[in-house]
Parts: sequence; structure tokens; C-alpha cells
Amino acid sequence: MLRHELPGGDHLRLFEESDAEEMYALVDRNRAHLEPWMPWVPLVHSPADQLEFIRATRRQIADNDGFQVAIVTAGGALAGTVGFHRVSWLNRATSIGYWLAADQQGRGTMTQAVGALVGHAFGAWGLHRIEIGAAVDNARSRAIPVRLGFREEGVRRAAERHGDRYLDLVVYGLLSTDPR
Repeated sequence: MLRHELPGGDHLRLFEESDAEEMYALVDRNRAHLEPWMPWVPLVHSPADQLEFIRATRRQIADNDGFQVAIVTAGGALAGTVGFHRVSWLNRATSIGYWLAADQQGRGTMTQAVGALVGHAFGAWGLHRIEIGAAVDNARSRAIPVRLGFREEGVRRAAERHGDRYLDLVVYGLLSTDPR
């Protein structure tokens, strides 16, 4: 998946090192929106931090351990990311994570983007299971797997550290054999 067109003109593509400045600016503009849910936000201090993330995405691809892609608007601006955390080839399983800028929400973009990754995981890779974890209180994030037919499987208590606090995560699962 080097590039994938989404309905409405947005698309998914691999990150380029030249995205570091724009990606940093996007995160910086969305700190208040992202920080309650994304534990990495306080660790992003400069475009160099985003460059390291982009380079890590390239290593992930080279290691055949999934990928991260940029969500790009029809106008060509970065709007967020979606990707596979890692792939367990032995278990034919993966998990998906995502975030979207506040001003890009409510248009179905993330549902389409995650749906594209689900199709890739079950189709091209032949995986059997995909998980999504979302904070109990993050209603927008939790709505994505529900729309895509994932089943709520339970809550992982205090599963994600955010500074001095821990968030409970709702776990959603989808099997290749589940109806969609």
C-alpha cells in the first residue's frame, strides 16, 4: 500500500522525511485535542522528533512488521496518521492505531482509512485477527471499530500510561471470518 485513494479526494500514503516539519506543526496545533488520548504527544518537541518517527516507520516496513501512513487531504495537507502497531505473523494478527486533526473530524475520513487497512490486512497479508484499543472515554475513537463491524471484547484496565495517570482501554476485535 504505497498510496490508497479514499472517497472524497483524501488519500493515504507512506511518510517522507520531508513531512517532518508539517507533521510537527500538525501535532503542535492539535496538542490539546490529542494529549488526553495519545501518550506520545508530550514527547514531541520539534520536527526532529517527527523525523525520527518517520524513520521508524521506514524501519517498520523494512522489518516486515506493518506500516504507518499519512492521511492527506484532497488539498494535499497532512491530516493525521493510521497504521499497524506491529504484525504477529505467527498468530496472523495485528492491531491498528490512528489519530486525526480536530478540524478534519466528522467526515468519515478515519473510518475509510481504517477500513482500507482492514482490507489490506485481511486481503494482501491474509491475516486472521485485527485489534483496536481505544480509551473508554474516547467516544469518537471507539466509534470507528464499531462502524467497521469490530466486536467489543472487553476492557484492559490501566492499560496505557499518560503521564501520571493510566487509561482503561476498550478492546475491539475483528476476525477474517466475521461478517462485515
